[in-house]
Amino acid sequence: MRKIWIAFTSVVVLSFIVLIWVGTEVYQTQPPIPEQVIVKETGEIFYTKADIQIGQNVWESIGGMEVGSVWGHGSYVAPDWTADWIHKEAVYILEHWSKRDFNSTYANLDVEKKAALKAKLIKDIKTDSYNPDTKTITISEARVAPILSNNEHYSSIFSNGNERYAIPVGALTDKTKLKQLNAFFFWTSWAASTNRPGKDYTYTSNWPHEPLIDNNITNDSIIWSGLSIVLLLLFIGILTFYYLRNHEKGDSITKPDSDPLTGLKMLRSQKAVLKYYLIICFLIALQVVLGILTVHYTVEGQAFFGFDLSSFLPYSITRTWHTQLAVFWIAATWLATGLFLAPMISGKEMKYQVFGINFLFVALLVIVLGSMLGEWLGVHQFLDLTTNFFFGHQGYEYMDLGRFWQIFLGIGLVLWVIMVSRHILFAIKKNDESKHLLIILLLSVMAIGMFFFSGLMYGENSSLPVINYWRWWLVHLWVEGFFEVFATVVIAFIFSRMKIISAKTAGKVSIASASIFLAGGIIGTLHHLYYSGTPVQAIALGATFSALEVVPLTLMGFEIREHWNLLKSKEWIQKYKWPIFFFIAVAFWNFLGAGVFGFLINPPIALYYIQGLNTTAVHAHTALFGVYGLLGMGFIIMCLRFYSDRVWKSKKLKRAFWFLNIGLIAMVLLSLLPIGIIQAYTSITQGYSFARESNLLYSPTVQTLKWLRMVGDILFSIGIFYFCWFTVQETIYCYKKK
Repeated sequence: MRKIWIAFTSVVVLSFIVLIWVGTEVYQTQPPIPEQVIVKETGEIFYTKADIQIGQNVWESIGGMEVGSVWGHGSYVAPDWTADWIHKEAVYILEHWSKRDFNSTYANLDVEKKAALKAKLIKDIKTDSYNPDTKTITISEARVAPILSNNEHYSSIFSNGNERYAIPVGALTDKTKLKQLNAFFFWTSWAASTNRPGKDYTYTSNWPHEPLIDNNITNDSIIWSGLSIVLLLLFIGILTFYYLRNHEKGDSITKPDSDPLTGLKMLRSQKAVLKYYLIICFLIALQVVLGILTVHYTVEGQAFFGFDLSSFLPYSITRTWHTQLAVFWIAATWLATGLFLAPMISGKEMKYQVFGINFLFVALLVIVLGSMLGEWLGVHQFLDLTTNFFFGHQGYEYMDLGRFWQIFLGIGLVLWVIMVSRHILFAIKKNDESKHLLIILLLSVMAIGMFFFSGLMYGENSSLPVINYWRWWLVHLWVEGFFEVFATVVIAFIFSRMKIISAKTAGKVSIASASIFLAGGIIGTLHHLYYSGTPVQAIALGATFSALEVVPLTLMGFEIREHWNLLKSKEWIQKYKWPIFFFIAVAFWNFLGAGVFGFLINPPIALYYIQGLNTTAVHAHTALFGVYGLLGMGFIIMCLRFYSDRVWKSKKLKRAFWFLNIGLIAMVLLSLLPIGIIQAYTSITQGYSFARESNLLYSPTVQTLKWLRMVGDILFSIGIFYFCWFTVQETIYCYKKK
């Protein structure tokens, strides 16, 4: 065990040293925010630092990443404002010069004249005009008119609304705020189109793909993409060899002929947890309803079958609530599982446990409802910008809730850590063969509480690269890293208590699995930051280690086979058939959703072209729900199975299981993936802005594919209905049972 612990510790420590080092580079080499943007020829002050920073706050207040995207991060209905700004400015300048110099449109010019104008444009746009002494950016007089044109265009979109972008009338009407919003859009486009000092690529490594200014993929992105694929194949081979050689070497154990957990008595604290399952079912159902509304906005703009929904619930709100509720109910499921299993771990009821569980339940309701109300008020501009930051809408996908609600949730997580950890520590003191399994469980519990606070590491006026760096610490490390370790250990603990595997073997496997997950997962966080104003190190390390994240997922077939064989080993295990079926589905989606669809967008050469397209939505749905959602559901029914003394009628669970999985497959194959492929082809062949334009997204082919999503959505919703029906029914039964 000592060697395994040394390997685990080395992986964690070295990985965080690298991740923090890249973070320091992000701070030091991020695109500068100038004190002033000045017109070179006239000295006119066009924008100020305050305009840009307040403009970022304005963008956050209207929904931020839930209204289009910036640098490829955000939602998919409206354009990427950075890419759209760059393209519109370039087209305006080229057309103006063509008419002025050749009395013709740019499209009708011959090759030589096009090349001459394009070269002139590239020199003007891509030359770094930031002066570090005066902290000013200078722009040529040729850019003034197109920038003013963009200002007018975007101001019109947000004040008058745009049905195809699902932006309602009056989303933002304050003229000062509109000017500041445009200043922020200008700065994001400047960083994405201006070369870094001494480099031949921009602050965003030439993202987005824009042929008019020669924003093409860099050599670094190509080289590291190729290396990541080579490393993926190499480590798949190594891990497969290791697995086949060692997976049967655990302590042999004879599976009992009857269920070792029969007759468990539910303690007061466990009964107190049951109400979590009821509210979780409500949150799941609400999330599905909001998902239906959100996806419908992509075909009808501002209405729901003719009803003017956007006046009350604009797209930015329904999508905010849809994604946020997914995080809330999945996290609540896993946290409830920890509280439910805690007395099983320690073998006793701890003092004040029931009070803590009830307090956390009330806190959960307050945070969910309070943050949702704050986000609605923020998007409708009822809050000033600072109040919005703390109580309204922060504007960042999966981290939309205001800072106050974030802190409140963090305090709740600290309490959860204390409540669960004291049970684990009590069990560790017994010093039996489960000691190492419990230690890794304790570490995962503490990490869940600790790493949530990474989302508090930036402030109201922090720059976009810094915010994105810390945001992915939370979204990637907290969820995909330490929750995954927690889940692995919890399943191992459950199987050890069922005497399916020995506690000693469960401990070894859990620590080794955690080492493998985190070896790629910690540094792999950087794959979200390739083109976010970050240095080239993010591409090199992110590409390399995100490929390693996929390695263990390629062996999920072995896990599926072992779970399936487990069901056939003893008759009594059939009692746990449906929880194990959900775990089998998790393994399947871990391979397909997190592995295949994750690697589809992970290499820099892929993400350069398809970041923020529907290919991202494919990965998001199949990984977030397919892995973490189904795992949470499996935990719920496993816990209910422990304490329910009646024979389950499996019809509801069977229908829930198959409708959920078939619905998710249909949603992806009939709609999301085909649309993503169409967008990817457009991005590669024409430019990124074209892949996000409404002309493509409202084309007959894409609209048909959007409507086809109804097939998968209906099947999936039926699955949700049956799961919630079963869970509510069984939870009430367990609650009434004495």
